[in-house]
Parts: sequence; structure tokens; C-alpha cells
Amino acid sequence: MQLSVIILNYNVRYFLEQCVLSVQSALETIDSEIIVIDNNSSDNSCAMMKQRFPNVKLIQNNENLGFPKGNNVGVAQAQGEYICILNPDTVVAEDTFAKVLAFAKSLLSSQLSDSMGIVGCKLIDGTGNFLPESKRGVPTPWVAFTKITALYKLFPKARLFGKYYAQHLKESETGKVDILVGAFMFMKRDLFLEAGGFDEDCFMYSDDIDLSYRFLQKGKSNYYFHETSVIHYKGESTIKDETYMKRFQKAMHFFYKKHFSTDGPGSIFFSIFMKVGIVFFSFVKMFQGKPSIIIPPKSYLLYSCSEKLVEKLALVLQKKVAFHDLKTEKMVISSSIKIGNETEIILDNEFVSFKESIAILESSRNKSRSVGITFKIIPKNANFLIGSNNSNERGQIIKLE
Repeated sequence: MQLSVIILNYNVRYFLEQCVLSVQSALETIDSEIIVIDNNSSDNSCAMMKQRFPNVKLIQNNENLGFPKGNNVGVAQAQGEYICILNPDTVVAEDTFAKVLAFAKSLLSSQLSDSMGIVGCKLIDGTGNFLPESKRGVPTPWVAFTKITALYKLFPKARLFGKYYAQHLKESETGKVDILVGAFMFMKRDLFLEAGGFDEDCFMYSDDIDLSYRFLQKGKSNYYFHETSVIHYKGESTIKDETYMKRFQKAMHFFYKKHFSTDGPGSIFFSIFMKVGIVFFSFVKMFQGKPSIIIPPKSYLLYSCSEKLVEKLALVLQKKVAFHDLKTEKMVISSSIKIGNETEIILDNEFVSFKESIAILESSRNKSRSVGITFKIIPKNANFLIGSNNSNERGQIIKLE
């Protein structure tokens, strides 16, 4: 078997449904399997999986084991030569895994055959904006300082300040990076097992940094691969509350104690600096994650071939829905219908592929910023709209029935 896709779920039932649907479409021509591990969700995630995806392997844990242990449980049962650790709040394109597999095989067939570690990809949020954590550097004290003080924003072209988000590589450039994000981590299964998997002493948040760093220590090279984009709604997996802050602080302490604990004259300064930085960074995260008031869009535009769906959406949304009929109009942002401020574009996955949806989000991201265009997707054979307008907040589910 070529590939095992490992998806760890905790209380994101609707995002999981869309994720698995996109993964199934992306694996149609690949000898593969999907393994979903549920960390004792209370939102009927498992019931949905059994009903909608009976052929997907489902592992039900009796408690929340955390990100590292939950994924390790899944990988232990995987059969693929390669594995992909994938967040449930993601959407992959139909050709994502084929492209990443081809890239990995090209590395393994070259003189770099013994050096490939983890491959990550280009991540975008629910409005098409690039997520800079798609590629990162090792968060040494100095690198963490440039992040906390926003020096990397003030001097974006200065290599000295641009290491946190690996700014030596452009968003549209494939190359080596130090750290990849746990939302999408593709690697050889044997290498993952040889490294001992995710460190289960960390409940969550620094596990991807730790695994990436351990691969570097083994002489492996991690790669950012820009030729496929994956939506990562990002705010879905965790509500950023007091519990989040405590776990985030604990995770940062775990990483620095494990890899950067020092003795000698600088140890006291190092410890104080990191404690202050961790607390400050955690509070920033909490502030970013506070939910804002959701303002309904002023207008809606549906991309579909179903006129009946237009009527249904108008009843549910209680507002007129403009129709971009894909039977007669091309798959582009409509020029025949004027898009004004605060327009929500609804993409019917029955007729708009996930790859096309991702391309529309990316092509419209400047409009998303300037005039407030937002997006929702209706997954194929689903009875809900789904999307996220802000990568720091939970997304929105609108049920159609």
C-alpha cells in the first residue's frame, strides 16, 4: 500500500465530514487507506463516520489522548509506505496526494534519497489567505524573540529577522525548511516509527515542532512543497480559552526544556526570557482567538447547476441568492453579477471540485481583504454550508435541513 492518511478528530464533526470527503476524492487512483482516530468526541462524529463512511477505518478512543498519542495510535495501525498526518479541519484538492507522492518519489530517486524527512504543503485559510506557518524555522530564543516583537514584519527582507516563518523561501517556492505544521505532515512511515513518533509527553501544540526538529537532528531535510494548496480552517481544532493558554505554555516549556535547556552564565537569562516570552505569546494567542460578532453577508452568490438549491438557500438564509449557473457560465468569479462589499460566495461541491474551490479562494484573496468576500462550501451529498472567515476563530456551519 502506498499511503495511509491519518486524521485525528475531536469534536469537529462537520469539518471532519468535509475533510474525509475531500481525502476520498484525492485517493481514488492511489493504493491507500484513511484512518480516523476519534478522541472521545461528544458531537456524534463517530455516528456520522459509521453512517457516511462505513469503509473508512475508525478508531474510537475512550478519552482525549491528545494530539501526539492519538496520532501514534493511528500510525501504529497504518499499512502505507507513506503516511500523511492531516488535521480534520482541512480540505485537500483532488490531486494533492498524487502531487506530493510524485515530489517525494523524485527526492527518493535522486541523490537526496537518504535525506528526505517531512514534506509539508501550502496552507491557506478559509478566505484564501496564505498561512505563514506552512513553513517555519526552529524557534530558538532569538527566533522566538523576532516573532514576539514582530521584527520579522518590520524587516521582512532581513534574513536575520525572517527565520520564524522561513522567509528565505517565498510562498510560491519549494525548498528546504526546518519546521512543518502538524496540519499536514507527509513522510515515510518507517522513518516516523524509527523516530519514535510524536513525543507523548507533550499533550499538544509543540509536537509538530519537536518531530520536525528530531528529523533534522537525524540528518534529514524537511521540505515545503508549494505546488498544491490545502485549506486549513485552523481555528476549528481548538477554542483559544484559558485551557488553551495553559496547554500552550506547557508545550513551549516542554520543547525548550527538551532541546534548549542550558547550563552556565546565560541559563538564568535564558529561562527568564523564555518564561516572559511564552506568557506574552500565549496572551496574544488568546486575544486573537476571541470570537467577534458575526455580521451576515449583504448578498449571496451560488456556484452550482441546481436552480432548486437557489430557492432552498434563499429560504434558509432569508435573503435573495444570485445564481452563477455552471451549465452556461464558466468556472470563474462571475463578471455578469456585480460582487459588492460583504458578498458570500457559496460553492456547490456537487458541481465544483475541491481543487476548483481552493483555486477560487486563492484567486479572490485580495478581494476578501478589500471588500469582505467570504466563502462557504456545500460538500457533496451534505445538508450544510461550511466555512471560516477568520483563521483565529471557529468557523460557521449553516444547516440546510
